[in-house]
Amino acid sequence: MLIVKEWTAIKKQQFAPVYLVYGDEPFLIKETKQLLLKHVISEEEMDFNFSSHDLEDGVTLEQAMEEAEMVPFMGERRLIFIHNPSFLTSEKKKEKVEHNVSSLERYLASPSPYTILVFVAPYEKLDERKKITKLLKKNSNVIEAKKLKGNDIETWIRQRVGKEGVQIEDQAIKKVIELAGMNLFMLASEIEKLALYALGTSAITVEMVEQLTARSIEQNVFELIDRAVNNRIEEALRLYYDLLKQKEEPLKILALLAGQFRLIYQVKSLTSKGYGQQQIATQLKVHPFRIKLAAKHAQLFSDQHLATIMLSLAECDLEMKSSSFNKEMVIELFLTRLLNQR
Repeated sequence: MLIVKEWTAIKKQQFAPVYLVYGDEPFLIKETKQLLLKHVISEEEMDFNFSSHDLEDGVTLEQAMEEAEMVPFMGERRLIFIHNPSFLTSEKKKEKVEHNVSSLERYLASPSPYTILVFVAPYEKLDERKKITKLLKKNSNVIEAKKLKGNDIETWIRQRVGKEGVQIEDQAIKKVIELAGMNLFMLASEIEKLALYALGTSAITVEMVEQLTARSIEQNVFELIDRAVNNRIEEALRLYYDLLKQKEEPLKILALLAGQFRLIYQVKSLTSKGYGQQQIATQLKVHPFRIKLAAKHAQLFSDQHLATIMLSLAECDLEMKSSSFNKEMVIELFLTRLLNQR
């Protein structure tokens, strides 16, 4: 994880004059911002030497750049966040104001020695064809906050647990991903809880994870499918009703069901072509644990049956969106009919 190297430099107060933080992982963006706030300026200086600008809220880039040139008040440096610099992307947005990037070009040629300027771009990709993108990447410290995949997420969990002063078993890492999913906000919350529980013990174990970890909606949907296809309809419906009590929207549940069956179909297809689970995970850009779970269900269906289920889910989606039929009942009927589609 390259981001760890950048974080280490920030903790040592080895700052760059300009940072570009970009990617589609909001948790890593948030952590980077908090780290800069903690180490660049003191709490006493916050009111004077910290500012945050959102270019989607009517602030112009020129205004932000003018502030970057200002000398800090009663402190060593200023910290400035500039959010949503959409001029770095190919996205076509109707901006409230026009941004003159020439002011940034001039600043990058000679950055203020008193300012730490941070561009926060929550985009999966930047437009590398643009001159300003190339210039900013060349003249800034680039921190990629991208979605973690494969072994990176396991490494992140191990490091996160280590920061809490405890250890975690390898199988416990796998189990916490299986139950809590790969949302880093949720994982961070679960790790904090597990670490607190495990203080004074040798390590976080699988048993601890199973006992304490809250199931993600994705894991609940997997359980829903597992119970239904294994002729445990009453249990499946009970779990479905529990999700409704937790205010989960039927349309969201349906979308997750469709996504899981789509993955099952893809895993079955690639397995038949001789791909191993790790290869499939790489091909589909999905964590190996999700592939393992999908492979378990793929064995229960033929290609034809899976195609029928996908068609049925599409019909459910249409029914939910275009009729006054009870939305909760649509999924209930789908689950009760699932066995007949094997």
